[in-house]
Amino acid sequence: MTPIRTTHVGSLPRPHDLLDLMKARLAGQPIDRERYESRVKSAVAECVRRQVDCGIDLVGDGEQSKPGFFTYVKERLSGFEPRPGKKVAFFDAERRSFPEYYEDYFKRAMTGGSIAPVVPMVCTGPVKYTGEAALRRDIDNLKAAMTAAGAKAGFMPSVAPSGAGANEYYKSDEAFFIAIADAMHQEYKAIVDAGLYLQIDDPFMTDNFSDPALDDKQRRRFAEIHVDAINHALRGIPAEKVRFHTCYGINEGPRVHDPALGDVAPFFLKVNAGAFSFEAANPRHEHEYHYWEGAKLADDKVLVPGVITHASNIVEHPEWIAERLARFARIVGADRVIASADCGFSSQATYKPEVHPTVIWAKFGAMAEGARLATKIMGSKS
Repeated sequence: MTPIRTTHVGSLPRPHDLLDLMKARLAGQPIDRERYESRVKSAVAECVRRQVDCGIDLVGDGEQSKPGFFTYVKERLSGFEPRPGKKVAFFDAERRSFPEYYEDYFKRAMTGGSIAPVVPMVCTGPVKYTGEAALRRDIDNLKAAMTAAGAKAGFMPSVAPSGAGANEYYKSDEAFFIAIADAMHQEYKAIVDAGLYLQIDDPFMTDNFSDPALDDKQRRRFAEIHVDAINHALRGIPAEKVRFHTCYGINEGPRVHDPALGDVAPFFLKVNAGAFSFEAANPRHEHEYHYWEGAKLADDKVLVPGVITHASNIVEHPEWIAERLARFARIVGADRVIASADCGFSSQATYKPEVHPTVIWAKFGAMAEGARLATKIMGSKS
């Protein structure tokens, strides 16, 4: 029986000395550019080596070069400008229900230790892709690290068009997202052409379904626009080289306003991807594996459920991880399941990751052991 493979969602903590350099660079302070690039490269090498040592099959660069989603647009696309005074809509429904909790939460986590303030980006001109050099660096660093560590397969995350920012230039939402899709197509294609799997990161897909400012009709409309934009950006790219990831955007929190998988999945399954990554380990969503029992999933599609959580420093037991994997394997087959985490462990470059780096590696090791156990379980029943 083919072993159940393992991967993760993408972002991992950056070393403190790299964070220092990133922080100085983002603040406009003079830095030794060669030293900075060298440290990014070595951080990727260290990160990939640790993944391989922990038993991760499909490795990533840990997004070591990226300060986070909100600066990603500035570095890769033209036509945007920062708006320091503009309100950032962070999980409004959750914050309204638990204001005391989230006031403390954002101070001690998420943005609390971030190397740069969260500043919204606004489109004020034609969108064009300008990230060729940064993308080439990331691809070269990951491939070199994979070769050195003996990794056989790798993936690279890239933001979905819905994550670019707000529109003040284009005449319609549709025109705005298609313009971003046209620009991001260059990045998506380059990643796949380099022999890597492309991961489309789209936490904004689920955000729509919990946004108190939208009614059900508006939520469906935006989901359809976002899917159309992704598919436009993926034109000509083989679906089997693409995996789509969505999540709920919050790490440790009450999560009572998270939309149900059954609300979101009918939309993201329309994305021209070969694999779908989603949260399945956190207590608000673990029961939702039942959704797949009735879902019409094409025979060539793969599920990448989270079987370890990014919201707790508890290391999941391998036997429980195996149980989680076996649930999905019984529904779609073990060869169509890849073990993963619910989300990334450091979507913003921060000095205060919620899950300690030493715990993350222990979680990865437990996940690899759980995948081996699940393979045995399914093999014994075949």
